[in-house]
Amino acid sequence: MDVPPPLPRGLWDSMANYLRGIAASLPQRPTAVLIISGHWETEVPTVNATPEHSLYYDYYGFPEHTYRLPYPAKGSPGLAARVRTLLTDAGIVSAKDTGRGLDHGVFVPLMLVYPQADIPVVQLSLRHDMDAAAHLNIGRALQPLREEGVLIVGSGMSYHNLRKLMSGQGDRESSVFDTWLTEAVTDPDPSGRSASLSAWRAAPFATDCHPVAEHLLPLHVAVGAAGNDIGRRVFSDRLMGKAISAYQFG
Repeated sequence: MDVPPPLPRGLWDSMANYLRGIAASLPQRPTAVLIISGHWETEVPTVNATPEHSLYYDYYGFPEHTYRLPYPAKGSPGLAARVRTLLTDAGIVSAKDTGRGLDHGVFVPLMLVYPQADIPVVQLSLRHDMDAAAHLNIGRALQPLREEGVLIVGSGMSYHNLRKLMSGQGDRESSVFDTWLTEAVTDPDPSGRSASLSAWRAAPFATDCHPVAEHLLPLHVAVGAAGNDIGRRVFSDRLMGKAISAYQFG
């Protein structure tokens, strides 16, 4: 959609260009996408297990056409079952859902990454207790999927304080936290990386940048699934003055 004034017209251009380039950056075309969005929280990790997706337009006050955006990707009950098996094998209780549509943390970025909607998509929820170590463990359990051709995506935001984003406050704090987060994610020692991210709230300005954790913890799942791979920062920008970054493994 067009960016409403007084915001700059090119506000999202850099991020959109990054998303459009992800597919070409991967070593192979994935067989499916498992995506963890910051917009779905449940008591236990829950996987959508439907062969056909509806969309959940979980936003308010936007132009009418944004409630008709299509993304007709198929689901994969087989992948959903595999996810639950891996979680069970790791001692993690899970659940399945067949009614909730894909939320905008899924279909909006994927419209740019895979615009043909020709790769099956399965969504996995966050735990609503926002336990950082637990989400790293969820990712570790899912690591075998990477060898099976599944692309694991953490869809959130490395900065998410909407009040400060809109008020123009907190630019310096966002830079300090972004530097810490990048150092943590790119730590070549997986145990050090996990220790840092488990204790992310102790990082400088962490709770200024994330008053709540739902937009950060999708990254923890991806980090857990990365195994010994070293993270790389593959995108950075300033969004309305706030430092934001994205990371890739493998």
